[in-house]
Amino acid sequence: MILTFDTFGNEKQKQVARYWIDKTTTDIVYGGSKGSGKSYLGVSLIFGDAFIYPGTHYFIARKKLNDIRKFTIPSVAEVFKHWGIGNQYWSYNGQDSYFQLYNSSRVYLIDAKYLPSDPLYMRYGSMQMTRGMIEEAGEFEEAAKNNLAASSGRWKNEDYDLTPKLLQTCNPSKNYLYRDYYKPFIGNTLPEWRAFVQALPTDNKKLSKEYIENLERVLNKTEKERLLNGNWEYDDDPATLIDYNKILDCFSNTHVQEGYTCITADLARLGGDRIVIIEWSGFRGKVRAYSKQTLDVTTQRIEDARNRVKCGKSDIIVDEDGLGGGVVDIYRCKGFVNNAAALPSPGRGQLDKNGNPLKENFDNLKSQCSFKMADRINTNGIYLEVEDEEMKQFIIEEMELVKQKELDSDLKKGVLPKKKIKEALGRSPDFWDAIMMREWFELVPKRIFADAGY
Repeated sequence: MILTFDTFGNEKQKQVARYWIDKTTTDIVYGGSKGSGKSYLGVSLIFGDAFIYPGTHYFIARKKLNDIRKFTIPSVAEVFKHWGIGNQYWSYNGQDSYFQLYNSSRVYLIDAKYLPSDPLYMRYGSMQMTRGMIEEAGEFEEAAKNNLAASSGRWKNEDYDLTPKLLQTCNPSKNYLYRDYYKPFIGNTLPEWRAFVQALPTDNKKLSKEYIENLERVLNKTEKERLLNGNWEYDDDPATLIDYNKILDCFSNTHVQEGYTCITADLARLGGDRIVIIEWSGFRGKVRAYSKQTLDVTTQRIEDARNRVKCGKSDIIVDEDGLGGGVVDIYRCKGFVNNAAALPSPGRGQLDKNGNPLKENFDNLKSQCSFKMADRINTNGIYLEVEDEEMKQFIIEEMELVKQKELDSDLKKGVLPKKKIKEALGRSPDFWDAIMMREWFELVPKRIFADAGY
């Protein structure tokens, strides 16, 4: 059997193919636009290997099972047709979602959806694959990508002297792809084992002129920048409150000065996933996370934090819903009520007809603190010290979803509700809640603490 991968003059696909067969590159990202031949390329490389090397195992992963059925399987059929491969050489197991080839090789189609019971995608840890591919990697959690990548190189690679390979295809996305691949690529700092290949519709010589012209007509401005022009820097959501690069800067802004010491905490309220406690000196925050605990244990965690930063109980604020309410009652610290009315902003100098400071135009306290913290982050005014890369990624993901709701409305300014964010993340935004509460101390004059008797 002779298999020919015809790129039809697509030089970008040829470049990826060269990375696929070298002995250095193990991690390849290809894409950047619609119609750049991503699926055809990936399926060709995966099945090409599977036919050449008997008994090897591969995976093609997508976020949604339905997308595998709608897009991946038709791409496989297209490649088989091009190669002239009849059904005597393969079969498809629909129940377990894999292609069985005549030479005992297999290609698994993996549904990589988020499961609350497996938030870190550890279910992929036991897989033994030769090589693999992730389609539409912009939809993936980094933990899913990492565990899938770790399965590569574990099945007959030594038998055939095959370097482990992970191919990721994508459109421009502000996630780990932007941070770990695109930015290092343009900065010429990619490690030698990683490769990034930018592809545009014009690189795909199989596309008709009419197809590209149609994209010009039907795509809106945002979609055109991302999917036609391959613009990774374009801000595709005007409701987003925090610039992505400024989010990344939070973890390297060591210039932020120390100052007022306080503690903020989100205590796994309303079905949250974890307890998050942040120890602050000025706007330098040490972030700690714990699994859900009893009221007594949680209270002790906060007391331990207070002893480390040496602050008073009046310098501690926790969410007052759920477990937090019990901590407020027992521990006598301050309570944060998300749906409370927005507070007057100190120093604005604007008074109502009764001589009281005017409240700002926010729908509630959480929105007010979120907008102010977003402004602070966008001006490099915060530094976060985290325990590990996993925590860092969680924080990044949550900050990306800090968005204004009802952007064109004349109503008071608000942020997306927790329900919407949880649906997008698959978990509660516990880290952001603890971060934005730091702004409460900037809104409430310190004399209030003394007047309250704390």
